[in-house]
Amino acid sequence: MGIQQAGFDIKLCVELEPKYCQTLILNHPEWNVKCEDIRQYNKQKVYEEAKLKADDKIHLVIGGCPCQSFSTAGKRLAFEDPRGQAMLKYAELIEELQPKVFLLENVRGLLSARLKHRKIKQGGQGNRPLSKEEMPGSAFKYLLDRFKSYDVQHKLINAANYGVPQKRERVFIVGTRKDLKLNFDYPEATHNKNGGRGKKKWLNVSGVFEKLNSQKHKYVTYSAERLKYMKMIPKGGGNWRDFPPDVAKEAMGGAYNSGGGKVGFFRRIKIDEPAPTLLTSPHQKSTNLGHPYEDRPLSVEEYLEIQGFPQNYKIAGTLLDQYTQIGNAVPIKLAYALGVAIRKTLENKEFY
Repeated sequence: MGIQQAGFDIKLCVELEPKYCQTLILNHPEWNVKCEDIRQYNKQKVYEEAKLKADDKIHLVIGGCPCQSFSTAGKRLAFEDPRGQAMLKYAELIEELQPKVFLLENVRGLLSARLKHRKIKQGGQGNRPLSKEEMPGSAFKYLLDRFKSYDVQHKLINAANYGVPQKRERVFIVGTRKDLKLNFDYPEATHNKNGGRGKKKWLNVSGVFEKLNSQKHKYVTYSAERLKYMKMIPKGGGNWRDFPPDVAKEAMGGAYNSGGGKVGFFRRIKIDEPAPTLLTSPHQKSTNLGHPYEDRPLSVEEYLEIQGFPQNYKIAGTLLDQYTQIGNAVPIKLAYALGVAIRKTLENKEFY
């Protein structure tokens, strides 16, 4: 949606999951949506389904590949995971299609992912040194090396720096075809944490709740056990660290003595900050996204507003399907900023 708003004509949209295809078709009947596996595509199939003539040139290909094989919360199997293989197929298609520019989005974990993942107990002192394939970042380097015809750059971008009320960090890879000698610059941030230096202050979520004050909300509910503890979290924002020590041990169970920050346990998001990254479910034990004042997780409507979707946007599937689709999206305002930057790059050449 952000890319279209930036002035690009979407010729073909390929999505694997039927429910997600239904969402796209419900909201964008003018889009050419194909519910298929991108791994089954080649240049001929793309051109046929996009209704392009043989001599038509493609300005831009965008992609958001499954992230689970690179997420620090997963097993990090990288390209050994079938979901990771979709990213290699993306690179293969880019080389075959030769668009002027490509844009690829993924989680921060992609930057440090390894081609081969060694179990923790097999690392450290007394074990053999890491091979090149086991070094942090080897999977990312392997991916970038697939784009042989492109000048490629990447940037870790926080959506809050572009006017999104959400602290969401994602990697955006942009490639421009070498023979075109294009000069792409990432869009300049419009916001920062405290404002100043010519930037506006980050938007906090209070504006979201004010806007949706009279809206009817759909949301998953907490279990009675979880709700008991959530009611003890201070209104306006907090988490398990606000419990008395004996209550914290009781509520956290085995996680109490585990490592990590554990900031997502029994969390109410803070009213005076941007939301944390919206995940595919707001009520998971370790990644809870509780309302600042009400005793419930964030609603689908709040998810939509934080990500920049219109409130009349229709989401197919169950309630959890709806959270997943919105949580997996790129915030529209950020996508628009990237699309405008890419269009400016293209418009500096006569061929646009």
